Amino acid sequence: MQPANFNKTEILEKLTPLIENTAMRYNMIPIEIDFSKESGKWFLRIFLYKDSGVTLDDCENVSRSLNPFLDELIPVKFYLEVSSPGLERKLKSDKEFIIFNGKIIDLKLKSLIDGTDEKHFLCKILDFDIERGLTVLKLDDNKEYTIPKDKILKAQLHMEDI
Repeated sequence: MQPANFNKTEILEKLTPLIENTAMRYNMIPIEIDFSKESGKWFLRIFLYKDSGVTLDDCENVSRSLNPFLDELIPVKFYLEVSSPGLERKLKSDKEFIIFNGKIIDLKLKSLIDGTDEKHFLCKILDFDIERGLTVLKLDDNKEYTIPKDKILKAQLHMEDI
């Protein structure tokens, strides 16, 4: 019998250090951990990153290492999915902006920022600061811009530079 109520946030708080430590053992970083219910079924999704690319063996190693502990920490039946975030994934978290420092991204803004009359451009991540936002070098004019995170509509790695 599965419990009717449990605190999803508490479960994620317990899972996160375990997942981070397990991923680090395999030289990877979990960039997203999601525990959610879809169509009546619970899913634990872990998206991993490493510079050389995440392989199927990497996902399998992390999954096998975590399996013995997950049943003790998650009080409901669930499905585990461990994968790479994919090449076309939108950058969602502060951690991702830091990990991809120096990479070229396609950036779409919600509204114009001072110094540019475009909402969509190609740029290179120079820095990310939680307070100030994302500092980029816009490639077409070679100028630096600092963009508050709340002005970013969409950011994703530029496909040709992956």
